[in-house]
Formats: sequence, structure tokens, C-alpha cells
Amino acid sequence: MEKIKNYINGQFVDPISALWMPNINPANGETISLVPNSNAADVDQAVQAAHEAFPAWSEMAVEKRCEYLLLIADQIEEHFEEFAMLETLDNGKPLWLSKKIDIPRVVENFRFFAKYVPTVKAFSVRKGDKALSQITRMPVGVAALITPWNLPLYLLTWKIAPALACGNTVVCKPSEVTPMTAYFLAQILDPLPLPKGVFNIVFGTGLDVGRPLVSHTDVKLVSFTGGTQTGKQIEKDIAGQCKKTSLELGGKNAIVIAADVDIDQTVDELIKASFLNQGQICLCGERVFIHADIFAIFVEKFVHKTKKIIVGDPLHKTSFMGPLVSQDHWQKVRQCIAQRVKAGAKVLAGDETLQNDKGYYLRPTILSGLDQNHSCHTEEIFGPVVTVEPYQDEDEVVKMINNSPYGLCASIFCKDQDRAQMIARKIRAGTVWINCWLVRDLRVPFGGMKQSGIGREGGQYSVDFYTEYKTICTAL
Repeated sequence: MEKIKNYINGQFVDPISALWMPNINPANGETISLVPNSNAADVDQAVQAAHEAFPAWSEMAVEKRCEYLLLIADQIEEHFEEFAMLETLDNGKPLWLSKKIDIPRVVENFRFFAKYVPTVKAFSVRKGDKALSQITRMPVGVAALITPWNLPLYLLTWKIAPALACGNTVVCKPSEVTPMTAYFLAQILDPLPLPKGVFNIVFGTGLDVGRPLVSHTDVKLVSFTGGTQTGKQIEKDIAGQCKKTSLELGGKNAIVIAADVDIDQTVDELIKASFLNQGQICLCGERVFIHADIFAIFVEKFVHKTKKIIVGDPLHKTSFMGPLVSQDHWQKVRQCIAQRVKAGAKVLAGDETLQNDKGYYLRPTILSGLDQNHSCHTEEIFGPVVTVEPYQDEDEVVKMINNSPYGLCASIFCKDQDRAQMIARKIRAGTVWINCWLVRDLRVPFGGMKQSGIGREGGQYSVDFYTEYKTICTAL
């Protein structure tokens, strides 16, 4: 069985502990590889390598650095099918989804930032005839990049590409639950002439690798995507160190359905926004607010189409949903459903009697009738589970949406553009889509409000995060 290795200073190395963890295929519960159970000693080696590589890499011309990014993108594209298969085996998402969204976005991440970062230029301002101030940017240093299991390589490269383009060196900590594509990235990157130590990966748990990584004194910035509780722990771990930090955390995303929508078309959009990737996307909707005038007919059609969703082998072309990512997460989501049913929710669609006793499969679930004040409305599930709720007017629905500790994203489906814009402006969320969902332009800022995170990344905002401004003021 393959043993995954850490990638440190241009070499594949075993964990110092000589300990590994099983990596499980969620479609059948079988072990497909062994993951390093690394610790702080491995982190020290990786950070040291990145720290030593930083001076030369940061002084390299940005255009030259970005040539490396384009080489990496070409290699990923050349191995497209292998990356897609590994992502599906590791995560459980349907193979068609890996091919349609995950791996194309990985390629785009490298190509976009390779072309964008060199366009960000220094500028200057004059103070009359007294002084000239030149505003430039500097790379920050060693970047700790920590990513989750739901969009493994998609999110990891969203951080790697701008970090490297801006002149930083990186130590990556992918989720130990889905390590395969990160490891394969290191394998296809290794033959390239990228300087040693610029790119490093340490596999392991958040406790044994993540915490010593973010708190390491030679790590100068931290970009984390994951759960809110982990994000709060990171803030505690680095308190007093004044590190640049970007935290993209959890959400309890709302979807608003106005009375004037095309019901059939909107139901189709809602299916994707609720259940794509088994509902394991931080941008998936969990609370669906439907105008009272169409609530009954809309829910009837939504339930009907949800019950027809094919949940099965992620390698089959007909499967819209595969298994959840792990047994632990599968049990957690089932417990969330049970808690809501116990609290009075009615199950309109979804049951757990799938004909597969090996994989971690769960039917898409629709709940209704839960009291508005119940705490379940503010707790993220992160699975194929949504609640449907009627509303009467815009002020009411905005109040319900904003009565949440989270503020990552929301979607509004409404033919009346003025009304939709009015609702969007009032919602406290980092991204609001109108008559669409998951439309991403890599130039725009992405991030959350409230407990959904701190900071923004994307385009100019990634450059702002992965560089430091410097002003050089010269007397005239």
C-alpha cells in the first residue's frame, strides 16, 4: 500500500515519528493509502527550508516567478484525468464533478494569478515640490496555508498560487482526510526547476501539525479555510505575534425565493445550491426562505425532484451525489438531522436506508416546521440537509437571515431586480448572488462577515494579503 510522504526542501521524506494514518475511500470504507502522522519536528524542518529559500525567491523578478506557476498549470492539465480520479477516490465527490469544477479551477488558479500579479505595479505621489513618495510592495515571508477536505486541491491552490507569485515561500497543511491530490501535486511539481524549499507540504492532524505551524515564529502569515472553532483556536495560538491572517470559516447560508420566480427553473438551481458535492461546500445553502404565496407548490416540486436525485458510486456518470467524506462526518450529519427531528422538524425528503453498508452515503434531506428561535437555525451542518421556511415580506426575511452568527454568503432568486438588489444590500454576508449560485470571478474579494471569517482573498485582495506595502519618501 502506498505511503504518502511529506515534501520538504525538494525531497519526499517520511514523518520523523515514522507513524502513518489510514486514508479511507468514503465510497467503500477501504484504506487506499497511508498518510504521515507528522508533528512539530516535521513542521520545523519545513519552515526552516521555506525560511532559507525565501531571500532568493522573494528577490526573483515577479515575471520569472509566474513562469513557474504557468509550468505547474501545464503539468496539472497534462495529468488532468489522474488528478480528477484521485480527488474522487479521496473525497467521494462524483468523478464528473471533479472534472467539471475542481480540477479546471486548480488550473485556473495558477494561470489567473500568474497573469494577474505582474500587472499590480508600484506607484508614486508628489507632495508639491517637497517630496516624492514611492509606494511599493514586498513579499511577507513564509506562509502557512491550511485547507479543508471538501474542495481539497481547489482551495489549496487558491492559496499557493498567489502566495508564490507574490514572492512568499509556503508550507502547506492539507486535510489529513483528503491528502491524495496535494501529494500528487508535489509529485508533478518535483521534476520542475522550482527552487528547493519554496514549496513544502507537511501532512498530519490540526493538533500535531496545524497548531505548531501557525504558531511558528518564522511563519509570517497564515491563510486558513475551515471550521469556525478551528479559526478561533488559530487566533488564540498566534495571539501576540502580529501575523497577517486570513480566515475563511463556516456559514449558515440562506437562499431567498421570491414569489415571482420561474418555479421549475429555480427548483433546479436550488437542487445544485443545496446538494452539490453532498452539500459539503461552504457556499451551499442550508436555510431556504420561500415566499408564502408559492410556498406549498414550490416545496412540493422541490421535494419531488430531491427524491429523484441519484446517490451512488461516485465513479458512475449517473450519480449526482456520492458519499460523505468520512464516517465521522457522516455520523455528525445524521446526528444533526436526528436533533432537528427531535426538536419538531418534519422530514419532507430523505431517509437513511440506502443500499450500501460500506460507504458513507446519505440521501439529500429537506426539513420543515422547526421553530424560528431554535438554535439549530444557527448551527452549520455542512451536509446535504436544508430547511424550508415561508416568509411574508422582505424585512421579515432579512431579519431572519441576519439573526445568525455567520455571514459567508446568500442567494436571492427574484425577477424584480430592484427588489432583489434591495434585499442583497441589507443582508450581512460577504457574497450575495442574485438569480445564480457559485458564480466566481477570481478578481473579486471573497470572504465572510461575523463568525464566517476575517479578511478577503481574490485578485487585488490576494495581492494585498500576500504582500506588505512599503513607502519610500524622498526629499526633492
